[in-house]
Amino acid sequence: MFYGIRSIFVGIFMAACVSLPAAALQPATGKVVLSIAGNVGEKNSATAALFDMEMLQKLPQHSYTTLTPWDKQPIKFTGPFLRDVLAAVKASGTTIKAMALNDYQTSIPADDAQKFDVILAYKMNDADIPVRTKGPLFIVYPYDTKSELRSTVYYERSAWQLKSMTIE
Repeated sequence: MFYGIRSIFVGIFMAACVSLPAAALQPATGKVVLSIAGNVGEKNSATAALFDMEMLQKLPQHSYTTLTPWDKQPIKFTGPFLRDVLAAVKASGTTIKAMALNDYQTSIPADDAQKFDVILAYKMNDADIPVRTKGPLFIVYPYDTKSELRSTVYYERSAWQLKSMTIE
């Protein structure tokens, strides 16, 4: 009999845990390297999500090597997938407006984050990316995986020196 009551309690406890909302994004404590505004967070939330480098490094990390049109040799890029960054801020929308430090702007369909393994890179060839060479953040597509990605359309979506994104 005790086992039956315990099983019921464990079942109710597990169901309650599954239905709990995801933990809120912790505030940045270091230098902010990325802000994400627009359709983020809970409904009617007007605040931007701010990331320091440590926060980005705590997300699941991925690496791949790909040839870019800006370099003569393939480069290894490391960072979280864009889809994981968007999930961390509870982004919802159809368009990502990315802005670089030099005010370069590009529009990225939000579907790209799901369709392709787009990395928000902070490392190139295992070294931090300095501002003078496309850093500290660089949106990189896996250009070598599909011929469609080796086109101006995707190269223009690959903002380096990324400072902010607005989800629309």
